Amino acid sequence: MSEPTPISDPYAYLNIVKNPDGSITRDLTKFPCTPATPDPSPQTAVVSKDISINKSKSTWMRLYAPSSTLNDAVPSQKLPLVVYFHGGGFVLCSVDLQVFHGFCSDMARDLNAIVASPSYRLAPEHRLPAAYDDGAEALEWIRNSEDEWIKSRADLSNVFLMGTSAGGNLAYNVGMRSSAAASDLSPLQIRGMILHHPFFGGEERSGSEIRLANDQVCPPIVSDVFWDLSLPVGVDRDHEYSNPTVGEGSGGLEKIGGLRWKVMVVGGEEDPMVDRQRDVAKLMKRKGVEVVEVFNDGDVHGAEIGDPSKRKPLFASIGKFISSFAAL
Repeated sequence: MSEPTPISDPYAYLNIVKNPDGSITRDLTKFPCTPATPDPSPQTAVVSKDISINKSKSTWMRLYAPSSTLNDAVPSQKLPLVVYFHGGGFVLCSVDLQVFHGFCSDMARDLNAIVASPSYRLAPEHRLPAAYDDGAEALEWIRNSEDEWIKSRADLSNVFLMGTSAGGNLAYNVGMRSSAAASDLSPLQIRGMILHHPFFGGEERSGSEIRLANDQVCPPIVSDVFWDLSLPVGVDRDHEYSNPTVGEGSGGLEKIGGLRWKVMVVGGEEDPMVDRQRDVAKLMKRKGVEVVEVFNDGDVHGAEIGDPSKRKPLFASIGKFISSFAAL
């Protein structure tokens, strides 16, 4: 089997152009979007709707709910709430992309959960920690929301932060912030984090980055561009935003352990970032956090986003993870 052709121009691969003023031009035609589906029907197992969060920042949220939970005027049981952040290297993509809409719809159906997918401002126009600020603001919005799906259908004492790729990094960093101010979020209570192929980096190449240097999905040369565009100006990839293992992490991990949160880390053995994901999982364990690891042979970065046939096993694992809190 021949080696894949290396990606030599990551900007061309991503269909972006870097402008002289530091902004970028994105080719949005590469990413088909889909509208929300707010009207229940026999063919619609999950309904969704869009809600503004902060008009000054143009941030918003798409909510998903199983159609069955809307049939009862007063639901007999509230559902877990999964706050899901999309991927895209902090530079690309949006909540309403067809692939993320399908993923969140399937998740709401298979987990029988309310899913809230907040948007966040993109780099390089809004470098980190702007996305983390927006993620934290989304939790605050949920905490105070009068929206009927959230207020009457979602169990705010059973909340999970989840994200794919950059969204997994965002969920991790918003979780770190939230653990330091857990009492301020009441009645919203985070129970754990689900880091799906989380996007982490570092200056020195890891073993899996060397082994998969010619990966065709998200090779290290592409990750480097994402970090270059999204990290604060003047820092390198060993900044805490990209590499949580530097200096054995921050004190926030002990706080997460003390709150008895659990963390699920999902990865693929054919993802160049898999070694970094394992290293972050090991760090969390050393800090007293209960970690569930699910690493799948043959899976590339974000496998379940691109291949819907892989979602059922993923959501089955997440369902077991969420149900494990019922015994606490």
